[in-house]
Amino acid sequence: MQVSIYDTTLRDGTQAEDFAFSVEDKVRIALKLDDIGLHYIEGGWPGSNPKDVGFFREIGNYHLKQARIAAFGSTCHPGSAPSSDLNLKALLDSNTELVTIFGKSWTVHVRDALNTTLERNLAIIYESVAFLRQQGKTVFYDAEHFFDGFKEDPHYALATVAKALEAGAECVILCDTNGGSLPSHIQKTISTVKENFPSIRFGIHAHNDSELAVANSLTAVEMGAVQVQGTINGMGERCGNADLCSIMSNLCLKMGCACLTEDNLRKLRQVSRFILELANVTPNRYQPFVGRSAFTHKGGVHISAVAKNPKTYEHIDPALVGNDRRFLISDLSGRATIKQKAEEFGFELSKADPVAMQVLEEIKELENQGFQFEAAEASFELLLNKAMGTAKKYFELVGFRVIDQKHSENKEPIAEATIQIRVGGQLEHTAALGNGPVNALDKALRKSLEKFYPELKDVELRDYKVRVLPEQPGTGAKVRVLIESTDGIEQWSTVGVSHDIIEASWQALADSYNFKMYKTLKSAAAKNS
Repeated sequence: MQVSIYDTTLRDGTQAEDFAFSVEDKVRIALKLDDIGLHYIEGGWPGSNPKDVGFFREIGNYHLKQARIAAFGSTCHPGSAPSSDLNLKALLDSNTELVTIFGKSWTVHVRDALNTTLERNLAIIYESVAFLRQQGKTVFYDAEHFFDGFKEDPHYALATVAKALEAGAECVILCDTNGGSLPSHIQKTISTVKENFPSIRFGIHAHNDSELAVANSLTAVEMGAVQVQGTINGMGERCGNADLCSIMSNLCLKMGCACLTEDNLRKLRQVSRFILELANVTPNRYQPFVGRSAFTHKGGVHISAVAKNPKTYEHIDPALVGNDRRFLISDLSGRATIKQKAEEFGFELSKADPVAMQVLEEIKELENQGFQFEAAEASFELLLNKAMGTAKKYFELVGFRVIDQKHSENKEPIAEATIQIRVGGQLEHTAALGNGPVNALDKALRKSLEKFYPELKDVELRDYKVRVLPEQPGTGAKVRVLIESTDGIEQWSTVGVSHDIIEASWQALADSYNFKMYKTLKSAAAKNS
């Protein structure tokens, strides 16, 4: 079964709320999509904005390995001829060999949105496709709202497809534009289309308003679709488009459609994250196939079974799509989980090892207090290191004081932290100002420690999260602080819990710097050995 993938991330995807790409971003994404072997990349709508015009001008300077760039637009305006229509002119000026235009399939849209007659709509579909074909273009025709149109007036919806085919459209893409169709309706409608047009080459373009875009797209493939349109990560207007990450994974691994090579499929998670990084959007950790949690196991029974045979709780090998298997540490963990995590960190434990039981009991007690280690693996590794008796005390806190002063109603508060620590018998006493009490404490601690551990100059705190824990309402509640740090090479997360936000922040800060020094010494020891 040959199925082509048509990516519309650069056009339909950018219609999502909070998504925007520069021309440079769009070029980088197009090159990435070409690199993994996608067949078609829709660059944008040159008739709608200067940015898309700039993309088509710029992408012409690059040689793509496989992908064909498509320019997108609509049929001509009801009141103009194709030869004088500005939208069609912009498509021609984009200098792509392939153009995709959409037209109305639903009588509601013809009358209420296009404000024309049913007969005129059929004419402009034919005239627009025929005009572009006369200019030497390959034309894909998007039958907008086709499935809704078929529900209301099947005869007219089929008539619009007939006009596009008659005018020379190479492929007709049936669109579930409102995203409200069920797979059974997709199947029934396509059956009728095939009965009326036995030799039709058709594709599917599904939106996700009913959480069925991927299911509807795969249903269409089972019915003979030769092209699937969608976006990477499912980004798009309203609830998004069909997610090509899920579609391509299912096609390649479960339906026998080799739309990507095995090597390129392994790049899928990387491409998914690359696009989200450019969009400055936090990834959905629960996204199938490529999400961080897609192959993550937390329950002790699950972890024990997966350790013996991954098929027990995984539908595919995560490496096939460039993902990883992860085991989480929580109060649901068993000794098998502790053993697995210990092995990840280079410690050899058996399930019967008393250290495993000690760590397990300590984790359960700490999580009962509000700690959470599934998102703070650095804190867990330090805990494991301590239980193994191999922990080193890099510094000792003597005490700290944090002052937050506000001098007038219209001025920002001034935060100052003073800290005393002892390193190897030497007392260090420093102070620092900061943007808030936690930042001041961090600066004071860093100033004290960098004299002894210069490698800490590389450490940056990338993220700081505070969550109020529900056990006690109001301002007296406990808080959990999660800090994410990096040294430019690795990233790690640490956690602290207390009724006092400064104390919880101190716990997480201290763990972060302890972890950096621990990893530095561990790395040095490995090199020397």
